[in-house]
Amino acid sequence: MNRFAALYAELDASTATLDKVAALRRYFADAAPDDAAWAAYFLAGGKPRQVLPTARLRTLACEVAGIDDWLFEECYQAVGDLAETVAHVLPPPRHESDLGLAAWVARLQGLRGAAPEAQAAALRAMWDELDTPGRFLLGKLIGGGFRVGVSKLLVQRALAEAAGLDPKLVAQRMMGYTDAKRAPTAAAYAALTAPAGEGAEGPARGGEPYPFFLAHALDGDPADFAARLGPPAGWLVEWKYDGIRAQLVRRGGGTWLWSRGEELVTERYPEVEALAAGLPEGTVLDGELLVWDGERPAPFAKLQQRIGRKLLSKKLLAELPVRFLAYDLLEQGGRDLRAEPQHARRAALEQLLDRGPFAVSPRVEAADWPALAALRASSRERGVEGLMLKQQGARYGSGRSKSDGLWWKWKIEPMTIDAVLVYAQRGHGRRASLYTDYSFAVWSRAPADAAEAQAVVDAIAARRPPQPGALQLVPFAKAYSGLTDAEFAEVDRVIRASTVDKFGPVRSVAPRLVFELGFEGLAASPRHKSGIAVRFPRMLRLRPDKPLHEADTLAGLEALLKTGRPPSR
Repeated sequence: MNRFAALYAELDASTATLDKVAALRRYFADAAPDDAAWAAYFLAGGKPRQVLPTARLRTLACEVAGIDDWLFEECYQAVGDLAETVAHVLPPPRHESDLGLAAWVARLQGLRGAAPEAQAAALRAMWDELDTPGRFLLGKLIGGGFRVGVSKLLVQRALAEAAGLDPKLVAQRMMGYTDAKRAPTAAAYAALTAPAGEGAEGPARGGEPYPFFLAHALDGDPADFAARLGPPAGWLVEWKYDGIRAQLVRRGGGTWLWSRGEELVTERYPEVEALAAGLPEGTVLDGELLVWDGERPAPFAKLQQRIGRKLLSKKLLAELPVRFLAYDLLEQGGRDLRAEPQHARRAALEQLLDRGPFAVSPRVEAADWPALAALRASSRERGVEGLMLKQQGARYGSGRSKSDGLWWKWKIEPMTIDAVLVYAQRGHGRRASLYTDYSFAVWSRAPADAAEAQAVVDAIAARRPPQPGALQLVPFAKAYSGLTDAEFAEVDRVIRASTVDKFGPVRSVAPRLVFELGFEGLAASPRHKSGIAVRFPRMLRLRPDKPLHEADTLAGLEALLKTGRPPSR
């Protein structure tokens, strides 16, 4: 545990890729196989299951530290992270532990479902065996919020270097490794790092998918694309759908449906599983899970209603049927096709699915790039996000790589709206000392003038509740990305100087700052006060040039929802 805690601290403190890979490589080279198995699992994105409710963890920490809850809250506000706060307030340990990570995970798993008294006694004993870094890591594992600044790609690279393997081979072997239904073991780790030809790769791997090939974002002037990309004929062009990327695996009489996040989701989409029985053995398809609305895909919000459901009623299946739209063939008859060129895989896919059971993503054809740009401009009306460009000769690579050929995602510009900052919370990690997580609002209607808007600001500063039917600011979105460190620091100063009230970690802020927000889409949502949910909101820029009373309105959001365009003001 101490070695993994030291690794976690080293990774968290570093921003250099080479240093992170070196630290990971050193750990994997020396760690016991069962410890390395769990380390690879957590670092590659595997999520620990929450052991204790946050409130119970906090209460117990206060008891052990001998402090009141208000003092813990002040410490938490200063630190910005619950696990780190707990680690710092506890008294020094009286014992030492040389148990490895796997043994500690087993101890934590034993706490799930135990009586509260037994949990408290066990946790007290655990805290008494660990130093501050170890307690911090323990808190992350207990709360289920483990994350550190490394990507799965870096973990695969480090494993490959430690084992003397090709990173692409490790990436292939690692598919499905972080599935929550399977606990990592020393044997599973040995299969990851076995010499080439001795591990579990290729079609014989049962129901596991291949590493997903990812696209790069394409921007710039379409007038330059002919020089940059050549003629459109050199590319397979398709619509970019807003669904769940997935691989459908048909092997050994079984069907497996994997999301891009390497989660096995077969049971959530029984209609797709049933149709997959019509595929030949040894077939792997790459595609998209979508809810379809007539002649076009439904908004992602419809699909989202299916994502977290474990119980699927007949009514839900009838109202929100999910389709699998195929756009690549990775395996046919048990033969790996990923090294075949894009055009050959596409031809084989169309031939395979000519008579079902799944539809193939349609080709988009145009004479030149301006014509394709014109088609792209109609994306929102078609219910898609833009275009995908796949080099005709591209192999199916692993991750966001250019070595096997290119895939581009040519997305439409985001929807934008000018909104007012009304609430703020501290960030995490290196931004834990700054207020970087913001809630934004729009006007319930357009203010008559600057004076009417200022009257609302004055009422908020005086903590007067809004009057029914009167002008007010309606919260509608949260965002925490898009600004530079310098801009975050400047906004933090404004937030601290204009705080009206505090609600735990949240500050209510006197409306002063206008931001331009961008987002991918909107959907009606009765769960939100505004009646509208936004998809992937982010801050595009501060608007010091925009007076407060000229921020956008709820009617503007509703117009975007209906037409994709704000109303003229």
